[in-house]
Amino acid sequence: MENVNFTRMEDGTREEYEYLEGLEAKAAEGLADRALEQLKTTKDILGGYAIDRFDHSLQSATRAFCDDRGEEYVVMALLHDMGDGLAPFNHGEYAAAVMRPYVSEKSHWMLKHHGIFQAYYYAHHLGLDRNARDRFKDEPHYDDTVEFCAKYDQNCFDPDYDNLPLEFFEPMVRRVFAREPFAYDRQ
Repeated sequence: MENVNFTRMEDGTREEYEYLEGLEAKAAEGLADRALEQLKTTKDILGGYAIDRFDHSLQSATRAFCDDRGEEYVVMALLHDMGDGLAPFNHGEYAAAVMRPYVSEKSHWMLKHHGIFQAYYYAHHLGLDRNARDRFKDEPHYDDTVEFCAKYDQNCFDPDYDNLPLEFFEPMVRRVFAREPFAYDRQ
């Protein structure tokens, strides 16, 4: 079968959906490569900082790696801003959505909310509430996200920091995206 015959999803057969499921699984095999390509696009996004978003991401991942954070955490640090080009106002939600099937609930939550937690460091300069993150104080991953932003995000704009190259992290990214997707995404 090259293509299914239905034109409305409600008319599809079991065989057609099994066929499509196989194609989706095959497409998912290339997700790591697409995520890495998306990360590379951040080289040209949002100037003005001492380094571009791509180097910021490498610095974040390098610092996490040097602190012996686990592989999932390092990959999360590397890809946390990969959505800056397509979702500049909710890039954390973008990264969280892409990674959700392959990471823990904790990593997913941290990715999703890191933007508002990061605002702690600058929001007051713009007349905004730097403590907006406090609405999440009772959430189980609040302290983890505060720590992520303090150690691996707000301080990762140093042009003199010796980042590890993307090639160093690529095998980690591939291993994380090769995981069996968590069951909650198959509901």
